[in-house]
Amino acid sequence: MKLAALLLYSVILNSVYGLKLLIVFPVPARSHYILGNSLSKGLANLGHDVTFIAAFSEPNPPKTLKQIVLKELGEVRDEQPRNMFEMADISPFFQIFFLNGIGAMMTERVLEHPDTQKLLHSNEKFDAVIMEQFMSDALTALGHHFNAPLIVFSTLGANRWVNNLVANPEPASYVPDLFLSTSSEEMAFTERAYNLIFGMVAQLNLYYLVYPKQKKIAEKYFPGIPDFEKIHSNVSLVLLNSHESIGQPVPHVPNMIDIGGYHVQPPKALPKDLQDFMDSAKEGIIYFSMGSNLVPSQMPIRTKNVILKVLGSRKEKVLWKWDEDQLENKPANVKISKWFPQQDILAHPNCKLFITHGGLLSTTETVTMGVPILAFPIFGDQKLNAKRAESLGFGKSLEFSSITEEELASTLKELLSNPKYKKNAKLRSQLLKDRPVKPIELADYWIKYVVRYGGAPHLRVAGIRLPFYKYWFLDVVAVFGGGFVLSIYVLGKLCKYRKCKRAKKQLKESSKKKRQ
Repeated sequence: MKLAALLLYSVILNSVYGLKLLIVFPVPARSHYILGNSLSKGLANLGHDVTFIAAFSEPNPPKTLKQIVLKELGEVRDEQPRNMFEMADISPFFQIFFLNGIGAMMTERVLEHPDTQKLLHSNEKFDAVIMEQFMSDALTALGHHFNAPLIVFSTLGANRWVNNLVANPEPASYVPDLFLSTSSEEMAFTERAYNLIFGMVAQLNLYYLVYPKQKKIAEKYFPGIPDFEKIHSNVSLVLLNSHESIGQPVPHVPNMIDIGGYHVQPPKALPKDLQDFMDSAKEGIIYFSMGSNLVPSQMPIRTKNVILKVLGSRKEKVLWKWDEDQLENKPANVKISKWFPQQDILAHPNCKLFITHGGLLSTTETVTMGVPILAFPIFGDQKLNAKRAESLGFGKSLEFSSITEEELASTLKELLSNPKYKKNAKLRSQLLKDRPVKPIELADYWIKYVVRYGGAPHLRVAGIRLPFYKYWFLDVVAVFGGGFVLSIYVLGKLCKYRKCKRAKKQLKESSKKKRQ
């Protein structure tokens, strides 16, 4: 009776008072920070005491949000700018190996930072640790270090990096890898074959290159930790920045929860100059932004001139996020700025089209507002996002490196004149919004849930406890495959023996006939 009362009191206390949470987002990119900051602020506003480690800072944090700003991460990134447009046509195989080094460097810089070390050697206690999983597996040791349930956040929805942590199935027959631009509907034979081969290479890369390197990093900064493989897969919950209204419906084990769209806020009033510009656009607005990681001025001159000529010929007004004060040969209908309030622009009724790089945040925001897209995908998951927009009917995609005036002009005409794209975007918006609770509240519920039930081990599938060779049936394949090969070998030997015996018999009979 006393135990039941104590448990009831604990549940009530936890529902009234907040938890103490550590949230770590290691990627020094604005788009990733936006997600981490939105999660941290959202949970802090719901009453939790949040410590947030990231490369950037929030100027007006809630009272219960403590920021540990590793600004050096962002400075190192800015000192070594990379022209991402040059990576538009690189092989997806190169991308997975390229990210190996990025992930290891990024993870080590987070853990070696003096402010992180100060926290690790403090007496701080946390009810749960939330870490962004982006080739940063060594950070899973934070859960063990603070003796708290480990919650993983996936920026890119369900993918191999998080699926491995919770034994979530990823059938290559219909789930394309996030680095491939394969259609997410029914794949042709060649697409399925390529997806399977690429997936095998990516999986081997993780098990034999990424995980051993991350293990060394973890052992370096958490000396004396026990079996890293067990710590690495000791995941209580996976929060996914995804939703079936935008992406493809894929398998989820019980401890994977979709919260995509949680970072989107209700529209706010625009600055007066923007409000006037958009209100006066009788033919509508085309909004053009390539996100926070791509630098627009680095795009090839030929491509830039093609875009300028075609946009300048349109009757709509254009808002173009441009990183410089001037844009040479800028048409009269184009307004540039180094920053635009993207969500508020997309929410304006005069916004007719979003020209985007196809990033998941931008895609989520434009779907929320019901605005069709034209995607110029460059890197990572952008090509897959663009292909999904096409397959779901709310956008089109063009290869950025080979755009022609005729192709761009005809694509814009189709998107802006055919009502089906707007209709499909509105449908997707309705599906995204039609949920029993707000996504941040859903995250809040499940975070409390896993803390309440001691990490919620009952949600974890048995596959996570299986060794690699058992999960992938390698022992079964070896036995049956070996048995098959052995059978063929024995059968061959037997046939050869019988053939030789028959030949000897025939030779003996022939010799006997000759003697007669």
